[in-house]
Amino acid sequence: MDIFVDETQKNRRYEKVCYLGEGQFANVFLARDLQRGGCLVAIKKVKAGPRWVLADGMNLSAIREVKLLREIEHPNIMGLQDVFSQDFGICLVFEFMESDLEAVIQDASIVLTPANIKSLSLQLLKGVEYLHAQWILHRDLKPNNLFLSPQGVVKIGDFGLARHFAASPSRPMTHQVATRWYRAPELFYGCTQYGVGIDLWAVGCIIAEFLLRVPLFPADCDLSQLAKIFEVTGTPDATVWPDVARLQTYLTFEPRPPVPFSQIFTAAGDDLIALLYTLLSLDPDQRGTATSALASPYFKNRPLPTPESQLPRPKLSHSVAGTLQQHQHQRQVVAPLDPVALLDADDLPPTPPMKRARAV
Repeated sequence: MDIFVDETQKNRRYEKVCYLGEGQFANVFLARDLQRGGCLVAIKKVKAGPRWVLADGMNLSAIREVKLLREIEHPNIMGLQDVFSQDFGICLVFEFMESDLEAVIQDASIVLTPANIKSLSLQLLKGVEYLHAQWILHRDLKPNNLFLSPQGVVKIGDFGLARHFAASPSRPMTHQVATRWYRAPELFYGCTQYGVGIDLWAVGCIIAEFLLRVPLFPADCDLSQLAKIFEVTGTPDATVWPDVARLQTYLTFEPRPPVPFSQIFTAAGDDLIALLYTLLSLDPDQRGTATSALASPYFKNRPLPTPESQLPRPKLSHSVAGTLQQHQHQRQVVAPLDPVALLDADDLPPTPPMKRARAV
C-alpha cells in the first residue's frame, strides 16, 4: 500500500471533533473514523518544517516514522492505523489514548503501589524489548511518549526520532536525540556510535520517576545535566567507564562519589534498586538489554504486577472528558454526521494546550 493516498477520499473518512494540542513537530486532532462506526482516533498532522527536512515537499522525519511504524506490531507499541497527505503535510492516524504516563505520575490523587510500578515497568520493557529485537532504537523515551489505554495497556508512541541500528554500531548517528532529562550521558559527550544503552538509560530514568513522582535528573542545559547525573552516579573514570575519555566532547568534572540508590529510592526493594543500578550504569555496555532486565529477580519476586485492567488512570481534563461524553451520546442517539475536512489549528477555537515536553 502506498504511503500517500488521495486526501479527498480520506477527508471524507475522518470527521474532526476538536483540536487537542500542538507539539514541536505536529498538531494533534481528535477525530471520528466514520468507516469504523465513528470510533475515536488521534490524527497527528506533521508540520512541513524547514526546507532541509523536506523531500519532494514532504517531511523526511514523518516519512521515516511512517515506514518504520508499518514494520512493527506489538501490544505495547502505539500502532499506526492509517496515513494520508493533506495540504502538503502528512497526517498519521492512531488509536486515541486518553492519558499518558506523565499524567499518571503527576496526578496527586493516584497512589503508585509497588505492584503498579512493576506492571508499568514490565509493559514498558516488553515494548522496548520488541523494538530492539526489530533493530529499532526509539531514542526519545519519556513519560509523555508512553500512553495508557482505557484497558491499562502501556503503549510506546512518537517514533519521530526512531532509527534502525546494527549489532556492532558502525554508521554514525546524531547524538542530538532524546529529551534532555532522559538522555544518556554518552550522548552529551558526543557519542555517535551507540546502541540499546541509550533507550535503557531512559527506561531507568522513567522507572525512577515512578518511584519519586518527579524527574530524577532535571536540568536546564546540557552541562548542568551531566553535573546533575554525576551528583547521583558519581564522577566517571576509567574504572567505571573505560572508554569515556575517548568520546568526542569529553570533559572532566570535579570528582565526587556516588550516592547509594537506597538513600534516593527509599521505598524500593533491593531487587528494584539492583535493576536501577544496571539501567543507570554510566558505561552503556553495562546496562544490559531489555531482555536481561525482564529476566531480573525484580519481575519474579512479589508483589506480582498489577493486572493491566486494574491500573489507576488519571482524571481527564474537563475539555476532553466533555468531548468523550458528547461522543458517547452522539453515537447512541444521533444519526451519522456529515464528514468534514480536518482544519488547521488556526481555524479552531482555543482549547487547553497539549502538554509540551518539559525539557529539550
